[in-house]
Amino acid sequence: MSGQNFRGRVTLARPGVAGPVFVAPFLVLFLLLFLTPLGYAAYLSLFQHHLVGGTTFVGLKNYVTALSDPLLREGVGHVALFFVIQVPVMLILAVLFALALDSGLLRLAKVVRLGIFLPYAVPSVVATLMWGYLYGPSFGPFAQIGRDLHVTVPDFLGSSWMLASLSNIVTWEFTGYNMIILYAALQTIPRELYEAAAVDGAGAWRIARSIKLPALRPALTLTLLFSVIGSFQLFNEPALLQQLAPNVIDSSYTANFYAYSLAFTGQQVNYAAAVSFLLGLVIVIISYVFLFLANRRRTP
Repeated sequence: MSGQNFRGRVTLARPGVAGPVFVAPFLVLFLLLFLTPLGYAAYLSLFQHHLVGGTTFVGLKNYVTALSDPLLREGVGHVALFFVIQVPVMLILAVLFALALDSGLLRLAKVVRLGIFLPYAVPSVVATLMWGYLYGPSFGPFAQIGRDLHVTVPDFLGSSWMLASLSNIVTWEFTGYNMIILYAALQTIPRELYEAAAVDGAGAWRIARSIKLPALRPALTLTLLFSVIGSFQLFNEPALLQQLAPNVIDSSYTANFYAYSLAFTGQQVNYAAAVSFLLGLVIVIISYVFLFLANRRRTP
């Protein structure tokens, strides 16, 4: 009897131990690879290095300087405009593709779905190099075709077209990723709703407008939140295109690129840490405001 009670106590104790054991590896990695570097960056942002006098504690002086930095404001302005231009186009395309695939009217739907998603599997560095070659005013195929046809081709790497060119690259990369999220959300809609709507005389367009699009709101909120974070962290594409258009893309073209240039080119590690934290704060505030408005709109 006592042996049975002992085994019962051990069995009951196991669920309480299993949870922390399974979570522990994640918590350790989260502490070492995320919280520790973040804390160290916060520590660095409170100091300033001088050629004479060494490193001194300056408190929030770096943050005050960053708030009045015109280069940082210019970089934030670029990514904000990029967000306004690129994200609506990308999400509209993702919604259209998801609706087309979910309709069941496309032939070779699996092949089409894979083809739309495939650009996301291409590393952003490779994608930017590929599009940079296509954009090239001297060697790019667009320019060559324009010269052969005696047609004026826009300078895709010029100051007037650079944001649009960057938007095109990112849209090409991430439309398929967002399409998969939206398509998965459409697959969760009960088919009985479609059947009931069809019995009531609703056509494909009415079903899409009255059933599918309202059901996509949570998934659209998620994709838009990811797009906010990704847009304000824009780095790879402008960093690589700078080699092709150095007079258009400078070291402060985006806020993330500016922080990188400060740390690794200007050797201003302390100030770069402060700029990075301010950029993170901007992302957190915008994301929170967006989620607050989205939840408030959904709440009756």
